[in-house]
Amino acid sequence: MKRLLLFLSLAIVAVPVFSQEFVVGDIRLEGLQRVSASPVFAALPVQVGDTVDGESVRNVIRSLFETGFFTNIQVAREGNVLIVILQERPSIKKIEIEGNKAIKTEQLTDVMDENNLKEGEILQQDLLQAITRELERQYVSRARYGASVEAKVKDLPNNMVGIDIEVDEGKPAKIKHLNIVGNKVFSDDELLDGFELTTTHWNSFFTSSDQYAREKLTGDIEKLESFYLDRGYLDFEVVSSQVSISPDKTQVFITLNVNEGEIYTVKKIDIAGDPIIPEERMRRLVLLREDRTFSQRDMTDTSEYLKTMMGNSGYTNAKVEGIPEKNQAEHTVDVTFFVDPGQRVYVRRVNFSGNTKTSDEVVRREMRQLESASASNAKIDHSKVRLERLGYFKTVDVKTNPVPGSDDLIDVDYTLEEQPSGTIQASVGYAQTTKLNLSVSVQQNNWLGTGKQVGFGVQKNTYQTMYSYNYNDPYFTPDGVSRGFSAYYRTRDYEKINVSRYSTDAFGADITFGYPISEISRLGFGVGVVHQDIRTGAYAPQEIISSPKLYSGTSYVAQSDWEAGVSGSNGIPYSSDGSLDEFQFPVYQVTEDMLLGSYPGFIDLYGDTFTSGTAQLSWSRRTLNRGILATRGSSQVLAAEATFPGSEMEYYKLTYTGSIYFPLYREFTLRLKTRLGYGDGFNSMDELPFFENYYAGGFGSVRGYERSTLGPRGTPSVSYNRAQTTGWTDLNRDGQAYSGFYPQSPELGASAYVRCDDPTSPTLYSASGGAAVCEPGKLIAYETGYPANIGGNILMEFSSELLLPIPFIEDSSQMQLVAFVDAGNVFSGYCREDRYDRLNCHEPDLNRLSSSAGIGFTWISGFGPMTFSYAVPLHKNELDNAEYFQFSFGTGF
Repeated sequence: MKRLLLFLSLAIVAVPVFSQEFVVGDIRLEGLQRVSASPVFAALPVQVGDTVDGESVRNVIRSLFETGFFTNIQVAREGNVLIVILQERPSIKKIEIEGNKAIKTEQLTDVMDENNLKEGEILQQDLLQAITRELERQYVSRARYGASVEAKVKDLPNNMVGIDIEVDEGKPAKIKHLNIVGNKVFSDDELLDGFELTTTHWNSFFTSSDQYAREKLTGDIEKLESFYLDRGYLDFEVVSSQVSISPDKTQVFITLNVNEGEIYTVKKIDIAGDPIIPEERMRRLVLLREDRTFSQRDMTDTSEYLKTMMGNSGYTNAKVEGIPEKNQAEHTVDVTFFVDPGQRVYVRRVNFSGNTKTSDEVVRREMRQLESASASNAKIDHSKVRLERLGYFKTVDVKTNPVPGSDDLIDVDYTLEEQPSGTIQASVGYAQTTKLNLSVSVQQNNWLGTGKQVGFGVQKNTYQTMYSYNYNDPYFTPDGVSRGFSAYYRTRDYEKINVSRYSTDAFGADITFGYPISEISRLGFGVGVVHQDIRTGAYAPQEIISSPKLYSGTSYVAQSDWEAGVSGSNGIPYSSDGSLDEFQFPVYQVTEDMLLGSYPGFIDLYGDTFTSGTAQLSWSRRTLNRGILATRGSSQVLAAEATFPGSEMEYYKLTYTGSIYFPLYREFTLRLKTRLGYGDGFNSMDELPFFENYYAGGFGSVRGYERSTLGPRGTPSVSYNRAQTTGWTDLNRDGQAYSGFYPQSPELGASAYVRCDDPTSPTLYSASGGAAVCEPGKLIAYETGYPANIGGNILMEFSSELLLPIPFIEDSSQMQLVAFVDAGNVFSGYCREDRYDRLNCHEPDLNRLSSSAGIGFTWISGFGPMTFSYAVPLHKNELDNAEYFQFSFGTGF
């Protein structure tokens, strides 16, 4: 209105000035600053040589105002020169938005940019007002009906302005009631179960499902229609939908009026058009059946299956459409699938982009769709899956593009986004048992982009020192035969990781081969050699080495003499004034019948040094969709390991590992996995070597328990009791008591064993707190070890994981959040009561599986894979050690 009044006033004023006509000899523009002269001359309705009168002047003013560039326009005459005096509208120097949280600033800015309201442009008040209304509509679409947007214009120097847009988002309106009227066959709960919109629930804070949006309601109506059509209600319709808002604009009430209609059954199924493929084969894929209830989903899925079949035969542009014809009187439907195969298509080129590190050869050898061959959708998609399984790429996208000028040629373009395919795992830590821990290892699954796996590492902590190297070429031959080498040297002290007191020195090397037997299965075998030296620590369990043994001297003293002459906790006789008394115990020679009976341990039977040849055989089958953080498919690996007959060790081990994914609902997926193991000796070796035992508990096993703490414990070792002193004499002959802690008697020896006389004596004790073994006539012994973990030859582990959607994360392909329940334990086939008194040793028993429940999170970050878990034990056996929080991380490259 203001622009119109200004134009009329200027036009009225201008008429007397140009009451006389004249021919324009020149046109001069005045007042231009930022607007160039070109658009002004283009908008002028007069040119040099035209005759100008009052009406022409009004047209000039009208045309220039319509450009939107000017706030004031004056027209004057100087001789035959037409002078146009212009006052430009101010330009926008800056735009600031405040108060927005629900909608990002970038989204609001995009709306303004689309309407040409941005910094550097000419300010147009009517456009600014229209945009504020549009921004308010954006909030209304998000159920924020109380939102308001106000734009304030501030004048700045040089004919410029700043725009401050103040947003009051208000509160989102929540859905109070969501009703369906007219449904008789199905209940409201059944129909609303698949809706994206809901009334307020416990998870609405994360999903915003209780916030009304027109687009969501439209989608839910389509879902409702599909629900009925999939169940044969071809006449179903949503008659009307009403959405009302409470006066305070905080609550929404939605009502859908529906007409269910009758159920239709399939009377006839035809395949028409030009099927190309024999009709018998095509009918096998038809999901609909005559005389059964019609289902739109089955009809649509059938069309897709038939289209896929045509695409796999080279007709990638085929079209298949299911057309239902209703008979309302009989409530039946005839379904015709019309097939248009199009022209057979061939692949001209297969192109790759994005593989900046991985060589073209590595990705091309995974292709099952070949160039110059007929196009197959199945082969194109399978090639994509094989690329994803490599684990080298974060995403793999594929598109088929027609070749310009050709109807029967396409190019297949794979777009790859690489991700770290190797890890540098380094850790520095401290724990009560292992003290300072340092380790560094490098594993690269795509060495220099060649697809070869190379790894080497150095690990050093109080438990282990290891140097290792491994190499594997997955395409040693073009047919996919793999070959690998590995070599290692390691020393381990198992006492430091909750295992029994023994250590090993080992070095060895292996060579392995793998053969593909199908697209998803492989066979592998390998041979190697290993040398191991076993050293037992003090108080090693009796399963490893027998006890007790005579370690120092063969003399003994009687229990009665020892107890009568000894006082004080150190077993040293003192006089009343605190000095050492001169004394002498009767000392006797130990005989064979005074020794306690013992059972031979593994080292007693088989020795402590072994050199053996090894053989490995494996079978694997994988259909996982990705090499890392898979979400569907399955994986199975069965591995057998054995030493060659005649080796210094003769044993075998069988291990099975399997997992499978079941899609449940939307982004929820169930994963079930298990690990089973069994080992035993053969020929001259009656049992699995204890240092080859299975262990359970800890991260990657049964979470929620300390590493290797589940399963059998070793029988504590037993040591004979030795008297610390047997006598004292005046060694330097000065008549003074010896001031040393342990007085020596060269004539009698420093110490002697003690023979048991009275097993009920209250003075029996052990400095380590172990139980006393006192049989009359035998040497007194004490348990000097502790029931340490020793593992077992039978492993059972089970786990179920529910893959959860991650809130507030748009791209979760590199993250995985799971809720899990783990169960497992290690058992032994050597729990014979007549041999050892072993703790926690049991044959396989599902009731003795230790279990836990918790939540875990894995993130393939720029620093490498990081995994965390928190678990609480559910069923805890005796001697199990809980550990609630566990983690693992490495650096990726």
